[in-house]
Amino acid sequence: MRKILIIGSGKSTSYLLRYLLDKSGSENIFITVGDINTQNAKKIIANHENATVLKLDVFDSDSRSKAIKHADIIISMLPARFHIEVAKDCIALKKHMVTASYISPKMQALDADAKANNIILMNEIGVDPGIDHMSAMKVLDSIRERGGNIILFESFTGGLIAPESDNNLWNYKFTWNPRNVVTAGQGGTAKFLQEGTYKYIPYNRLFRRTEFLEIDNYGRFEVYANRDSLKYQNIYGLEQVKTLYRGTIRRVGFSRAWNIFVSLGMTDDSYIIDDSENMSYRDFINAFLPYSHSDSVELKLRHQLKIDQDDIVWSKLVELDIFNDKKYVELKKATPAQILQKILMDSWTLSKDDKDMIVMYHKFGYELHGEKYQIDSNMVVIGENQTYTAMAKTVGLPVAMAALAILNKEITTPGVQIPITPEVYNPILKKLQNHNISFNEKETPYLGYNPLNN
Repeated sequence: MRKILIIGSGKSTSYLLRYLLDKSGSENIFITVGDINTQNAKKIIANHENATVLKLDVFDSDSRSKAIKHADIIISMLPARFHIEVAKDCIALKKHMVTASYISPKMQALDADAKANNIILMNEIGVDPGIDHMSAMKVLDSIRERGGNIILFESFTGGLIAPESDNNLWNYKFTWNPRNVVTAGQGGTAKFLQEGTYKYIPYNRLFRRTEFLEIDNYGRFEVYANRDSLKYQNIYGLEQVKTLYRGTIRRVGFSRAWNIFVSLGMTDDSYIIDDSENMSYRDFINAFLPYSHSDSVELKLRHQLKIDQDDIVWSKLVELDIFNDKKYVELKKATPAQILQKILMDSWTLSKDDKDMIVMYHKFGYELHGEKYQIDSNMVVIGENQTYTAMAKTVGLPVAMAALAILNKEITTPGVQIPITPEVYNPILKKLQNHNISFNEKETPYLGYNPLNN
């Protein structure tokens, strides 16, 4: 049997494993899941005859290389920063590798070696990045094949809570790594193109510069800019485009409330809070407010940030129980971001039967034979429950499909790459449709760039 090694078995592996297990007989594959914590993998595999679990410490180079040597292809579901050592082993042992993570400079530096060894290192083939690349490139290539000239491209994705499980004022729960949510937008200024003009948004203004969009049957959403929308300008062949904007989707009102935490400095991950383990949630909030011998923490916060008591933002803060003096942080040497994450997880962790939702929206503007047109394309995927989430589905299925396609020699181009070629996106997008992951497209005359709030 052909052997697939999956390294890492976190929340995003449920659909990945189920898909491969379902295909194990017809595809003649045996799946090994290697992780330092084997509990989640054992639960999903459930003694399947074509799978096993291996206790694997990815930092143990001997154990890691031994496991890779005995596999035909590697799927790395580790945090992005840990892929590089796996990739080096794959090149040395001539094994293909698939990951859902962004290509790092260190990963890109392996391109020549991968090509020299005829090895495929497929990256960015989850949901965002991944399905966004494939669905966008399919439309962009189609426009170009008809002789069209692209003048606008926008792309937005959000991991949200499904309407039937939306039971808090923030209209949000964690569907992915909470740490990434808390620190989103940090580490640089957001930059993008609007009507031929370069735009920049520093972190302290990011969540107050939102735009809006409508998705049929799902209502209105807001988006805030990703850190670097221009990253894919050359990769997508959009050097002449006038508008290029990528962002993150939230329900309307989320960003204004989130900006409270940004303004106070609670999302900072660069320093340690003294005596953090003995702080109550209320102490944590008070640490960022001026001293007063008479005013309450609530009053000081409203006064500092000019929040009226009947403002929905205030109700959202109260709902999180951040003023509770009986709940304690209990984290030693924690950063503000780590403490905020713990507080939010009390309210925003998916319950057993909660369903999450992935929303993706692309907007294309193009000119053809002297006329201008617009294509709006959107995808909505609803999860099943806390384990089989929409996030796990849209990350795991493309990864699994790419791994099988490489094994079956349907994808053969070597090197460090992302899924932007027809060789990759055509078969995978077609297969995703069989799992209710598809796009609704609508073409209309192009009315020009007219954001609701720019």
